[in-house]
Amino acid sequence: MSKAVLLFSGQGAQKVGMGKDLVEAYPSAKALFEKADEILGRALTSVMFEGPAEDLTRTGNCQPALFLHGLALLEVLLEKVPSLEPAAAAGLSLGEMTAHCAAGTFTFEEGLKLVARRGELMDEACETNPGSMAAMIGGTAEDVARLAKDCDVDVANLNCPGQTVLSGKEDGINEAVSKAKEYGLRMGKKLQVAGAYHSRLMAGAQEQLGEALAATEINNSKIPVVSNFLAMPAEGPDAIRASLKDQVTGSVRWIESIQLLREQGHDLFIELGPGKVLAGFMARIDKEARIISIEDADSLEAAIAELS
Repeated sequence: MSKAVLLFSGQGAQKVGMGKDLVEAYPSAKALFEKADEILGRALTSVMFEGPAEDLTRTGNCQPALFLHGLALLEVLLEKVPSLEPAAAAGLSLGEMTAHCAAGTFTFEEGLKLVARRGELMDEACETNPGSMAAMIGGTAEDVARLAKDCDVDVANLNCPGQTVLSGKEDGINEAVSKAKEYGLRMGKKLQVAGAYHSRLMAGAQEQLGEALAATEINNSKIPVVSNFLAMPAEGPDAIRASLKDQVTGSVRWIESIQLLREQGHDLFIELGPGKVLAGFMARIDKEARIISIEDADSLEAAIAELS
C-alpha cells in the first residue's frame, strides 16, 4: 500500500480544455462534472472545455473549475489504484479548499458552493479595490519583506526559495517591481491576475466568506490538511473555518507547509491539477521528495501504472 500526500493546484493553473479528456475517458469523472453543473445551475464545464480563456480566468469560474478538476482526477485515481492511501493533503491558496473536500471536511456539493461563493466575492473585491501582484525572483524572504513594507504592499505567497509574490495597490506593486534590484533581488515581474489576492484589499471578501463558512457544515478532516495561513493543520471545525477565512488576506506559506510535511516523514506527493506548478516549487524546496503530477488523462494513466 502506497501512502501519499495530495497536493492541489491554485488559481493561475487553469487552462481551456481542462477536464475534457477525463469526461471522455472515465464515467466517474463525467458524472462528477455533470453533477457540478447541476449544483451550480450553470454550464461551468463548457467554460472549462471551450473557454474563452478570459471567461475561465475570471475568479468566479476558475476557482470552482480547479476544485472540480482536482477532485475528478483524485476520484479516478483512487478508483483505479485502491491500494493508494492518502496520508495528508495541502493546496496552494484556492487548492486548500480542494484539499479539505478530499479530506472529507465538507461534501463535494457544500465545497463547490463555497468555492463558487469565494470566487464571486473575490471578483467583487477586485472591482471595489483594484490591485495587482508581482513575483519577486531571487533574494531572501527578509529582502522581499523589507521591499513590501517600504512599498506599502503585502507578501502574498512564499512559493519556493527565490520566488515570493507581492500583492497590493497598482502603484505599490509597480514601485516594488522597479526597485527589486535595489533590495538585492534578481528581478520583479508583474503577474497577469485580476486583482490583489492575499492582501488587505481582499478584506471585504474575507468577511463575507467568513459568513459563508459559518453557514457550511464542517467536519473533522479524515486526514491532516495543512493550512496555508498557519503552515500546519487547523484542528477542528472552528479552527478550519478561521484558517480558511484568514487565508483570504494572509500569506500563503507554501515553503513551510511542504517542509512540515517532509519533517513528518512524507516522501511521496501527488499533484492534482493543471500545469505542474507545484512540482516546480517542490524541486526548489526539497529535491529529495518524490512528486507525481497528474493533469490530464495521459498523466493519470501514467500515474496509475506507476502506483499500481
